Amino acid sequence: MMQDFWTSLLAKDKALFSFINGEWTFDCLDQLMPWMRDSKNWVPLYIVILIYLLYKWRIKTWRWMVLVAVNITLTDQISSSIFKPLFHRLRPCADPAIMTKARLLVDHCSGGFSFTSSHAANHFGIALFIVMTLQPLLKKYTYAFILWAAIISYAQVYVGVHYPLDVFCGALIGLTIGYFNGKIYNQWQASVDAKMLA
Repeated sequence: MMQDFWTSLLAKDKALFSFINGEWTFDCLDQLMPWMRDSKNWVPLYIVILIYLLYKWRIKTWRWMVLVAVNITLTDQISSSIFKPLFHRLRPCADPAIMTKARLLVDHCSGGFSFTSSHAANHFGIALFIVMTLQPLLKKYTYAFILWAAIISYAQVYVGVHYPLDVFCGALIGLTIGYFNGKIYNQWQASVDAKMLA
């Protein structure tokens, strides 16, 4: 029964990949999606956020930065060092069963395994962490980071380096870690504020 379930799930996953990567395509997205998934392109955004927090919080920003580092380390290592070696799933651009049909829109197909997507884990983790910790400063605009993470994750499938299930499960890892790190940071900050007022 379980074998039939997984066989059916993986078949549907590959079918959805084929739609996203091969049919639901547009010339403008062919140019945009490779750019979106490249983490280096988002460095200016990270710098702007850090400068804004230093302006608002001054020295207190270090606590937030520590939890960001913990968040990124956990999402990346759980995805890359636990799930990928455990499942050994080939990327669609390296899977003999599908690679000849897949469109690869980046300059190379990574030699690493596919499940789960570290991009999805990292970006959803930091997005939910931002929502939980920066809402007092950024208000409703923090939710734009969830959309940002979703677009980057979708881009992983669009360019041919991940299956939809890879990014979905990577997103679950990121959201879980982002949630708990957000709780830890908020409790830590509340404890520090309470001591200062005492």
